[in-house]
Amino acid sequence: MKGVLRWLLLVVAAACCLETFFILRIAVTASVDPQSTAFQRSEAWRIANDKGRLRWKQEWVPYERISDNLKRAVIASEDDDFVNHDGVDWEAIEKAWEKNAKAEEQAARRPALRPGTTRAPRIVGGSTITQQLAKNLLLSGERHMLRKGQELVLAWTLERMLSKQRILEIYLNSVEWGEGVFGAEAAAQHYWRKHASQLTPYEAARLAVMLPRPRYFEKVPNSRYLASRAGTISARMRHAELP
Repeated sequence: MKGVLRWLLLVVAAACCLETFFILRIAVTASVDPQSTAFQRSEAWRIANDKGRLRWKQEWVPYERISDNLKRAVIASEDDDFVNHDGVDWEAIEKAWEKNAKAEEQAARRPALRPGTTRAPRIVGGSTITQQLAKNLLLSGERHMLRKGQELVLAWTLERMLSKQRILEIYLNSVEWGEGVFGAEAAAQHYWRKHASQLTPYEAARLAVMLPRPRYFEKVPNSRYLASRAGTISARMRHAELP
């Protein structure tokens, strides 16, 4: 019994140390630009293993040198209530759960109708920009309830320690926009051969629409969905509120 209790105490102590490390890392990012994120490092390692070479395009640019068009497009596409929520949009999460449950139910029925054509349902996350930053900056790419709980706690911490503008600045400078392409400046150069400060509304909207599946859309730049969705986001951008 004492042995079990000792192990439990060690696990709790390790968890507390990890959370303390995360909090200190967030505190540092309030004034120091992060050189890399956990997601970027894992992706760089994956690419190096798969292709035998390191591919990493990134150039940090301050908030003022990122086009307002891109800021508005990303907010309109990813998190239209960004400036108002406290890091988590519970309504969006609830809707995502309902949509995922419905998708799983439909997928379960599909084999009876068309045997041999089953596909895994597309999972909708409902994550805010702050949650995405928490996940990319500090956590692994694993998907389980414990990691999701960590994401929620870290999102709450980010909102308390950093301004909305700083959260958006770090997010736009570190998010993936293609295989080995990270941040607004690298994406603008990669897709449009211009600086992030020069993006037009439509160019910004195209980049924003890529975010859920950047490596996929990098390979299908002429996707009808990409063009259609970019048009929709362009029309919604004027209503997006910037921090």
